[in-house]
Amino acid sequence: MMNTTDIDRDVRTFLVNNFLSGHAEALRDGEPLQGNVIDSTGALELVAYLQEHFGITVEDDEVVPENLDSVNSVVAYVARKLGSKT
Repeated sequence: MMNTTDIDRDVRTFLVNNFLSGHAEALRDGEPLQGNVIDSTGALELVAYLQEHFGITVEDDEVVPENLDSVNSVVAYVARKLGSKT
């Protein structure tokens, strides 16, 4: 099972490579992703990435700011999903 450090690294790498043209300094922990890093299409790309890379299922009712608003919230969400997998 992955720990939060691994999840954080993988999520950051995806966001930097796909939305920030490699500019990691533009990604700030507490800053909202929506509107700053990703748009609505980017949110769908992020969800697809999370499902494919981490092997989780992101339900429609889970695509909410509490789960996907910042790097920290994405990492916490993925960790919860991975912890609840059987």
